[in-house]
Amino acid sequence: MSRKDCLIITGDFGGLWNGSKEESAWLDWLEDKPFTTLFIDGNHENYTMLNALPVAEWNGGKVHRVRDHILHLMRGQVFRLDDMTFFTMGGATSHDIEGGVLNPSAPDFQTQYLKAVLSGKRFRILGESWWPEELPSDEEYAEALTNLERVGWQVDCILTHCAPTSIALQMSRHNEADRLTDFLETIKQQCEFDYWFFGHYHRDMVIEDKYFLQYGQMTVIE
Repeated sequence: MSRKDCLIITGDFGGLWNGSKEESAWLDWLEDKPFTTLFIDGNHENYTMLNALPVAEWNGGKVHRVRDHILHLMRGQVFRLDDMTFFTMGGATSHDIEGGVLNPSAPDFQTQYLKAVLSGKRFRILGESWWPEELPSDEEYAEALTNLERVGWQVDCILTHCAPTSIALQMSRHNEADRLTDFLETIKQQCEFDYWFFGHYHRDMVIEDKYFLQYGQMTVIE
């Protein structure tokens, strides 16, 4: 492999989480690999750290540059890699928070934290393990539509973390629709594309021959 080869992660990269020396060492390890690592964001990212990175232009779209060869493909962008175009729209709703999201600045935080632990339910802490930026902003939705209009609603591949509503519901009746999955459903109906790659659901499967749920497997695009 060479730097022209790209390893694409469809969300929950997690390489920016606590800013520790160990984390930096792992990023350096990945940077030393002979390929370029690209990722879209999932619902499990530290958005405070991610959004603090400077924005750069790369292959036709906006990126956050984690290292020279580790790039976050920002939401609503269209990138050209070799002779292929990729539309990117990261983000997803966290469903593993039935215990709620606790605010560490609340005066009764310690009490709420203890109750959450004793309940046995999964919970998150605002700004430490959960961020509201897991879902796109109005501006990001608008930019996505503008960029799709610019390319005539035609790309080779779509990269997201969650799936369009109709695809998500095919995988499980327990999956729930939200603003982002419905937005992606609109793109599914209007955009011409060859393949759609997504993560989020912790399975490996192919749906309708063009929707690829990636978890453990890797797919080669040539």
